[in-house]
Amino acid sequence: MAAAQEKVKKELILDGLDCANCALKIENGVKKIQGVSACSVNFVTKTLTMETTPDEAEAAIAEAKKKVHMLEPHIRIWEKGRVRPKIGASVPKHRVAGKQAREYQLQDQQHHHEHGEHTRHHSDEVMQAHEHKRLSPHHDDAHAGFNAQGSTRGEHKDAAGHGTHVHKQHTHQGHDHSHGGHEHDDHSHGDHDHAGHTHDHGSAGMRKLVVRLAVGAAITAAGLLAPVHGWAELAIFLIAYLVVGGDIVWQAARNIVRGQVFDEYFLMAVATIGAFAVQQYPEGVAVMLFYQLGELFQGIAVNRSRKSISELMDIRPDYANLKTEDGTQRVSPEEVGIGELIVVKPGEKVPLDGKVIEGASFVDTSALTGESVPREVAAGSDVLSGFINKNGLLTVEVTKNFGESTASKILDLVQNASGKKAPTEKFITKFARYYTPAVVIVALLLAVVPPLVLNGASFSDWIYRALIFLVISCPCALVVSIPLGFFGGIGAASKNGILVKGSNYLEALNNVKYVVFDKTGTLTKGAFQVTGIYPAPQIAAEQLLEYAAAAEQHSTHPIGESIRAAYGKPLEAGSLQQYNEISGHGIVTVWDGKQILAGNGKLMKLWQIAFSEPKAGGTIVHVAVEGRYAGYLVISDEVKEDAAQAIRSLKQLGIRKTVMLTGDVKAVGEAVAHKLGLDEVRAELLPQHKVEEIEKLDRQKSPKEKIVFVGDGINDTPVLARADIGAAMGGLGSDAAIEAADIVIMTDEPSKIATAIHIAKRTRTIVWQNIIFALGVKGIFLLFGAFGYATMWEAVFSDVGVTVIAVLNVMRVMRTKFA
Repeated sequence: MAAAQEKVKKELILDGLDCANCALKIENGVKKIQGVSACSVNFVTKTLTMETTPDEAEAAIAEAKKKVHMLEPHIRIWEKGRVRPKIGASVPKHRVAGKQAREYQLQDQQHHHEHGEHTRHHSDEVMQAHEHKRLSPHHDDAHAGFNAQGSTRGEHKDAAGHGTHVHKQHTHQGHDHSHGGHEHDDHSHGDHDHAGHTHDHGSAGMRKLVVRLAVGAAITAAGLLAPVHGWAELAIFLIAYLVVGGDIVWQAARNIVRGQVFDEYFLMAVATIGAFAVQQYPEGVAVMLFYQLGELFQGIAVNRSRKSISELMDIRPDYANLKTEDGTQRVSPEEVGIGELIVVKPGEKVPLDGKVIEGASFVDTSALTGESVPREVAAGSDVLSGFINKNGLLTVEVTKNFGESTASKILDLVQNASGKKAPTEKFITKFARYYTPAVVIVALLLAVVPPLVLNGASFSDWIYRALIFLVISCPCALVVSIPLGFFGGIGAASKNGILVKGSNYLEALNNVKYVVFDKTGTLTKGAFQVTGIYPAPQIAAEQLLEYAAAAEQHSTHPIGESIRAAYGKPLEAGSLQQYNEISGHGIVTVWDGKQILAGNGKLMKLWQIAFSEPKAGGTIVHVAVEGRYAGYLVISDEVKEDAAQAIRSLKQLGIRKTVMLTGDVKAVGEAVAHKLGLDEVRAELLPQHKVEEIEKLDRQKSPKEKIVFVGDGINDTPVLARADIGAAMGGLGSDAAIEAADIVIMTDEPSKIATAIHIAKRTRTIVWQNIIFALGVKGIFLLFGAFGYATMWEAVFSDVGVTVIAVLNVMRVMRTKFA
């Protein structure tokens, strides 16, 4: 039964997705496919993510591809993660050495030179043309992910699965469309029909578009100046109209045939053809001209925004320098295995997680952690993919495959974050679904009803008003800028060392009123040291420490590690006969034939050991041997440098209550809480008790208010899951933290919680600025249009102009800083 309910996620790259309305249509269409339980289209990264069952996955993917091609024929699709054969793929990869390897690399570079320099199909691909200059052979496009924005390099499979390179030149409305062939299950389409949108604003395509618009404008000017009337006047403006916007009309007609009526093409075609119908020829041409120009600027603005977001997370390594018997060879990071050696030169990115075995250097960790100060590494130090080597030459032993590396996981998390949509995004999605058809119906009524019921009202006048109403109605500004806004916020958080796993969590941070912290490893460093040894009479201090170290020799807790470090001598593992760790109490073991208990006061009470609780400024570990109290150790932990600032910053952001939950004794918990200025502390808690404390707070708050729990992500999983938002002090490369939490603080700094809330608030402010601005402007112009005070010029501004302004406003999110 459980197997039948298992869900798998499948991702498709939608190359050519340059329209937010199109993304919405695709998402709604794929959701209706049998076997698809959920679907989300990320307009920013051009990725379709859907949930299905393993049995239905293949059929669902095939149906999804068909649906996408039906809705948007120009889009090219491939399944994310599918490795495509490259030129020379039959030659072994990084195992090839010497001359053969050099020939292989040369051949691959030649292939890129020949096939990678064609005019690009989208302006974002032009802007990211540096992707072509990567020296890595066999680089997998499907993995290019965030930085490449899903663009391809013209390499696809033919029906036999071989690498083919079919480049067709399409010149609709003066754009050059350079396309590769498609995979055998992705139908090739020769009609790339989103003309007028951001298709190829590369140098050649842009020049042709500008020339064509200039020709259209010149013909329009000639028509205005020439003393012609009647059929001659109509012919001149009709030619100008077809030069400028014939492709828009053609696309609208094609969409209607496919059952897609209410889109921007339909609105513009009806409005401008209607202007011709009421003999407003110059206005019909001019509106189409400015619409095309506006769409051009809108595309440039969107792609600049996409590019800025991608630069925030520019951590994907391009290549790895693999050490072989014949020297060093440059290969793709995906090809390097665990245990192999790579060389990282000054100025290069560390391509894979590993351990330095030779060399010393400073590394820039800012792309992963937001830290501006370089970190020193030497032999024995761990390094993570995405670090940048500043000065020395490092030899690194790889400890994780690329798919499991830190950079790969971070990129995957950030790219997939938009799959969990914020309530505001969901509202806009629903709003857009009903808004445009409703406005079309109102426009139809506006064209027909007033002339029938009002004396002196002419059909031509009211039809013209209805056409203006239609142009204004397009919701592009909302459906483009809002996903970009949330994605920009997630990108800004990532740049500050904060991974937010979804737009919903980013928006939820705005309503946080309670922040609950774990103590050890969250507010304190978790770097424990034995600061006091207090044996019972007749027991030496060294003997007490030995008993404690023996009991803790298998413990992974930082306290156990600190006791072993303080003892500093090897212990015979064979002397340990029994070992039982009791959660929230301590350890019971038999060592060298003696029963040893090491833990807190609760463990002593459980075993009915007589003892007195000392008043010490640290964590107490009591020890009993053979049922008799042997003494105690004092373990001290150091508060993190920014912990006090973190609490102050949260108070400044309007957080109502800060609480600390700890399993430590009350005296230690209260000492830390007083030092940091926390509102409450609840001590001596087992993991299940921490969940109960979160539930108590939950009953105190209003339904809209949110609780954030901040823990170390290892032993706090139940609490992280129970809180409204779980934030893990993940540390770099901590798999447990990344899995458990909704937000991961990569620097282990509690002050980043305040930074995350600040970014969330700024993101929401900008998103709502765009919503209010777009709806406000449209509302005003809809009223003006209905009452005859607005012309087509104002209508075009309220559609395209508002979108451009909204997208430019979104770019401010990405520059968010919080001290």
